[in-house]
Amino acid sequence: PFVIMLSVPLATAGGVGGLALVNLVTFQPLDMLTLLGFVILIGIVVNNAILLVHQTLFHIRSEAMGIQDSIMEATRNRIRPIFMSTLTSVFGMLPLVVFPGAGSELYRGLGSVVVGGLALSAILTLLIIPPLMALVASAAESSRRKPVTLSDSERGT
Repeated sequence: PFVIMLSVPLATAGGVGGLALVNLVTFQPLDMLTLLGFVILIGIVVNNAILLVHQTLFHIRSEAMGIQDSIMEATRNRIRPIFMSTLTSVFGMLPLVVFPGAGSELYRGLGSVVVGGLALSAILTLLIIPPLMALVASAAESSRRKPVTLSDSERGT
C-alpha cells in the first residue's frame, strides 16, 4: 500500500502545477469544483500504481520470476495501457481547460487540475514506482533472510 499511495503526492504536485499554469493566463480560484478535481485525480492516478504493483506480484507469484525481472516485465507490459488511459483522460479534459464559453470559468479549475496531475503523474509513476518497488521488495526479502541469533541468556549459558 505504501508504494501505491506514493503516487498521490506526485499527482497532487501535477495538479497544483496545472492550476498554476492556468493562473498565468487567467485567475482561477481554488473553489469547490477545483477541489473536486483533486479528488477525481487521486482516484484515477492510484489505478496506475495498482496496475504496476499487481502485475509485478503476479509475475513473482505465478511465474516465479525474480524481483528485478518481474518489475521490468510488469513495467514493460503495463506502460502502453497506462499511457493510453492517461492520454484519453487528458484529451477528454482538455476542452474544459482550453475552450472559452458560457460557464467555462466554472470547470476550468477542475480540468486544469486533472490534466496537469495526470500528465505529470503518468510519467513520474513509471519512473519512481518501479525502483521503489524494488527497494521495498529487497528490504522485505533481506529482513526475511536475516538469521535469528540467540543471546547468551536465551541459550541458558
